[in-house]
Amino acid sequence: MSRRGENTQQSSTSGISSPDNKSPSVPDGRRVIHVVYLISALDITWMFLQFAVTPYLAKKLGFDTLWFGYLQTMVGVVQLLGGPMFGRFGDLFGARIALTVACGSTVVFFLLLAVAESPAMLFIHKLPTVFMHVLPASQMVVTDLTEPNKRADALAKLGLCFGIGMIAGSTLGGQLVKLYGETFAAYFGAAGSAFSLFLVLKFIPKTTKAETPSSNMADNKRKSVFNLGEITRLMEFPGVRPTFVVKIVAGLPSGIFQVMFSIIAMEFFKLQPDQNGYLMAYLGIVQMFIQGAVIGRLTASYSDSSLLLLSVGVSALMGLAQAFMQNVLQFCIILVPLMFSLSVFNVITDSMLTKSVPSSDTGTMLGLCASVQSLVRTLGPTMGGFLYMNYGVSSIGLIQFGVNAAVFVYLLQWGLHHLAEHRE
Repeated sequence: MSRRGENTQQSSTSGISSPDNKSPSVPDGRRVIHVVYLISALDITWMFLQFAVTPYLAKKLGFDTLWFGYLQTMVGVVQLLGGPMFGRFGDLFGARIALTVACGSTVVFFLLLAVAESPAMLFIHKLPTVFMHVLPASQMVVTDLTEPNKRADALAKLGLCFGIGMIAGSTLGGQLVKLYGETFAAYFGAAGSAFSLFLVLKFIPKTTKAETPSSNMADNKRKSVFNLGEITRLMEFPGVRPTFVVKIVAGLPSGIFQVMFSIIAMEFFKLQPDQNGYLMAYLGIVQMFIQGAVIGRLTASYSDSSLLLLSVGVSALMGLAQAFMQNVLQFCIILVPLMFSLSVFNVITDSMLTKSVPSSDTGTMLGLCASVQSLVRTLGPTMGGFLYMNYGVSSIGLIQFGVNAAVFVYLLQWGLHHLAEHRE
């Protein structure tokens, strides 16, 4: 399916929210996008630095695999509750305030991690994650400042920033923990997050939304951030509900493997903190290549629906491969197509969903998309911990294969045609 046909569909889809779907005339919009890319790369760096700290600190404090799963599940629950509200908050109060709250919460998160000396404190330090939505807020800015037909490529560039942050954060975190300990690494993350906050206050405009009539603005201000009706009504737009269901169902199995990766690296692959950092850096290199050099070309040549089908099919095959992997070398080989499928799937589904709603609601929609990842982090650790302890790593891969194969058949037989009808 060629992209030419998709462009025609996009024009009609954008008519849903015309004239809102046009990019706003924000001064120095390109510079704002570049600064947002930098903020995103830095935020991912600090988060992957944290991934090098938390598993080993938890082990020192007596956590086993199941309790570590509970810790990760708590993060998922908190962010699942906060994601849609944060997206709505960004739509109402603007990108600058939203990013300020997100980066400020990250500073608090790392300070609490630095002083965590008991299991209770390790749970308490996760509470600020309810506001830690830097990536969704960055996606909101990029979505606001790009045309619909260029949106997937622009969102993919955020994935490139993800890869950069993954490499820097994993390598840096592993070395800091090895040389100076978990506490120093946590304080380093707090200082880095404070620098990200400075960039937000210095360069991000108050709002990146298209100008709306003053009456509409006044009406928006009266709408509550906690108005669930305003959030759930987005599901009524054509094509949103089935796309959202596919995003949840197909994303859950691979998400289980992602959230369990640190435990699998430590228990199954027997990696030390610095070795785990090198593996995550390799993962980041693969991510950078796919997001920076591959996805943009694919979205320019093929339709969203074709790429969605491709990503689900590849994910199914990689689940089967995961079930039979035995060592780190085999995993490194599997990682390339696995990261391709995950990257394409996330970018395409986010792009399809934001194209289906008015630009005034893209923040809320991206918050809902973030809540899908939070749902994975909520269910994934407990499910993954149970599967790993009772049936081994292979069970996680087999479930990914089975679920994605079923979704692939659904999309091939009925789903893609149904989505295309809605988009028209």
